[in-house]
Amino acid sequence: MPDIILPGPAGRIEARFQRQKAPNAPMALILHSHPQYGGTMNNPLVYELYHRFHKLGCTVVRFNFRGVGRSQGSFDNGAGELSDAAAVLDWMSTLYPNPSFCWVAGISFGAWIGMQLLMRRPEITGFISIAPQANLYDFAFLAPCPASGLFVHGTKDQVVPEGDVQKLVDRLSAQRGIKISYTKVEGANHFFDNHMNEVVDIVEEYAKNRMASPYSGR
Repeated sequence: MPDIILPGPAGRIEARFQRQKAPNAPMALILHSHPQYGGTMNNPLVYELYHRFHKLGCTVVRFNFRGVGRSQGSFDNGAGELSDAAAVLDWMSTLYPNPSFCWVAGISFGAWIGMQLLMRRPEITGFISIAPQANLYDFAFLAPCPASGLFVHGTKDQVVPEGDVQKLVDRLSAQRGIKISYTKVEGANHFFDNHMNEVVDIVEEYAKNRMASPYSGR
């Protein structure tokens, strides 16, 4: 997998990239968890999602937010990290301007960034939000949510109570024109210790079914 350096708003962005040969192949952008609590693009769940999306036929990129690894800059409480994600998506879209599908998948803090990116980029056709911090961050900007997607959360999450995610899902599910799927992973904590393969399988099944349908859910 190529180790690439991309230009970003705070300097270079360290990324990993796996491409498909088909010019209109689907794309996926994977966003890691909170940079100040150990989140990097090399976290096991990010790594596994990255390879699973490639297995599904996607051109896929994972990267380090500013201040992580070899990415320049420093933590910016979300605003800068959103700019980083947008810059990486810009790079992907320049190389592959007509993907058959465009995913954004985020974990924890990355899920919050991913949903903000979804609101700003109409080319994104589906989202995956894993362990979104619905108790810590405001998701009110999803009014309306522009695309269908999947939430995955552990029933034993010690950081984000499952009930807070259920409230977010219920609110989004009331909106017309989109379909929100929600899978609870029984017994899983915020980091999905001992449940990672289950999470990746859930995402794969959902993504495969969405891409097989002619209806994008937008």
